[in-house]
Amino acid sequence: MRRRWWPVFLGLSMLAGTARADESLVTRLAAAAPAANPQVLSLATRAADCARRQGLLDGFRHLAVIDYSLPSTKPRLWVFDVAQGRLLFQELVAHGRNTGEQLAERFSNVEGSKMSSLGLFQTAETYYGSNGYSLRLRGLDPGFNDNALARAIVMHGAPYVSEAIAERVGRIGRSWGCPAVRQEVARTVIDTLKGGALIFAYYPDRKWLKESPMLRCGESAPGQTLAAIPGTSPRG
Repeated sequence: MRRRWWPVFLGLSMLAGTARADESLVTRLAAAAPAANPQVLSLATRAADCARRQGLLDGFRHLAVIDYSLPSTKPRLWVFDVAQGRLLFQELVAHGRNTGEQLAERFSNVEGSKMSSLGLFQTAETYYGSNGYSLRLRGLDPGFNDNALARAIVMHGAPYVSEAIAERVGRIGRSWGCPAVRQEVARTVIDTLKGGALIFAYYPDRKWLKESPMLRCGESAPGQTLAAIPGTSPRG
């Protein structure tokens, strides 16, 4: 059986040589969340800095990171207070019905796909819908998640996100592409993130790592780094 960390390593190695993220911030976040992959945290801060430099946001205090390379039975959502370098939440989070079973494998930006999307999102306003108290997400990664508002990809609580279901079924339930969390923490998490926080969704997807404007910020030849690394074969 192939080890799950291998595609993660390969996917991250594709970005060697690109602009480096704020190492001091990454160090603080990694210390606050030792279960999180520090290289994924580095990509998240890099994407956030790219959005800032492009004038897509004035600033932000809270950053949520989702590592979809981990199985849905593991807490793979981290919410940070960036200003203080503190971990606020470490939670289970669902992926889309057509993204995979226990493990995420496929991602889409297409309406009706019932798949999760990758990349950097900015939170918008809250509302009450069919899933209760929910948080709208605006995709900042053109071609990869910028249909999030049209697809109604939102953060909400769901009864199918629970440790009990994970233990009984071997996976948590799946959404229609939304990053759903436990009902018990949904309101607190949403209220922490609403109004302009950032959410970064990661998976070692070859196309996204190669072409994401948020990860390739300022590069004139997006594929150059990838081509220079022989033998890379991340999923996608």
